[in-house]
Amino acid sequence: MASEDSATRVEPRDDPEEDPVAYFLRDMEYHGKSDRTIDAYERVLRRFEAFLADPERSPSEAMTPAEAGQRECMAWVHDLRGDLAPSTVATYASYLHRFYAYMVQVGAFDANPMGLVREEMDESIDTDPTRREVTLPGMRAFVAGIGHPLDRALVVTFLKTGIRVGELCNLDLRDLSVDHPVRTTLPDPRPAIDGRPDSLYVDGNIARGDRVEDEERTAANKRERSTVVPVDDELRATLVRWLAIRPDAVSNALFVSTGDSWGERLTPAMVRGRVEKHARAAGWYRSGGSAEENVTPHYFRHFFTTHLRDRTGDRGIVKYLRGDVADDVIDTYTHNWGDRVRETYEATMYSLFEGPTDRSRDVA
Repeated sequence: MASEDSATRVEPRDDPEEDPVAYFLRDMEYHGKSDRTIDAYERVLRRFEAFLADPERSPSEAMTPAEAGQRECMAWVHDLRGDLAPSTVATYASYLHRFYAYMVQVGAFDANPMGLVREEMDESIDTDPTRREVTLPGMRAFVAGIGHPLDRALVVTFLKTGIRVGELCNLDLRDLSVDHPVRTTLPDPRPAIDGRPDSLYVDGNIARGDRVEDEERTAANKRERSTVVPVDDELRATLVRWLAIRPDAVSNALFVSTGDSWGERLTPAMVRGRVEKHARAAGWYRSGGSAEENVTPHYFRHFFTTHLRDRTGDRGIVKYLRGDVADDVIDTYTHNWGDRVRETYEATMYSLFEGPTDRSRDVA
C-alpha cells in the first residue's frame, strides 16, 4: 500500500487547453526526461508565455501559445537576441519548436508556427559570412590525406549524411544495410531498413543515459524523427574498408575505438579528437579558434547542408536528411523515400574521391 506522502505526489494529468506548458512538461516527465531537462524547458516556455502576455513587447495583443503565429514567434526570437548569445537563442528556439511539434502531434494545437522560424534561422546560420569556407576540391584533398580506415569512415559519414556527432556515436551495426558481401557478417538490419540496401538508419528517440542494445548511451540523438539516409557508392566503399579491420568487440556500435579504449563505442569527445587531429594538420583548426573558424564534426554538417541544398534545389529533402523536419512535412519524404529522396540524393550528392571508388564490391 502506498504511503500518504507518495500518494500526494501523484497529480492529475494537466489539461492541454488550460495550461499547455504544464501538459507538455508532465509528458516529458512520463517519457523519462531528467529534472534538469524539464526545468530548462519550463524556464524557456514560461519566458515565451510572459512575452506573449506583454503587449508592449509582443507585436500583437496578449495571447496564449496556442494562439501565437509565426509573427509572434519570430518577434520572440528577435527579443531574445538583445540579451543572449546566438547559441543560446538557437537552443531556446529549438525548445519552443519541440514544444509546438509535440502539441501538434498529440492534437492539442493545430499548427507549429516555429517550423518556418527555424527554417529561416537555419538559413541565416548556414550563410554566416564569418564561417570558414572549404571548397569541394579542398575537402577532397582533406579526405584523401586521411589514411586510417576509422578516421576516414568517420569523416566521410559526416560529409555524406550531415549526421551529428552524438548520432554518429549512437549508430549500431544493425543501423547499416549494405549491398555487399560484408552484409553476411553483420547482424540483421533494423525493420526500417530491412529490404532497403545501402541505407543508414538514424534513430530519433535516443536520449543521453538511455540503454539501447544493452549499452548505456553517453550522447543524445537530437532529430525531430528517425531518418533513413541513403548510402552511396563512396560511403559504402569507405564503410566496407572500415568493417574489414573493425575490432571484434562486445559493443554493437558501428564505430569503435582502435586506441586506448580498444573495441569500445566511440564517444563524442573521441570523435572530436580524431577530427581535430586531421583538421590541425590541414591548417583548419587552432586552439582558441572560434566555432566558425575551426573545422569540427559540426562543420561537416554545415558543408553537407550548403552543398547539397545548392545542388538539389530542394530544401525539404535536405532538411529531411538532416533530421530537422517536423512530422507534418517528413511524412511526405518518408512515404516517397524510394522514388524521391534516394533518386534526388544519388543524382546530386557530391563526390569526395577522384576516380572509381567502389572496387570493394569485388572483394568477397
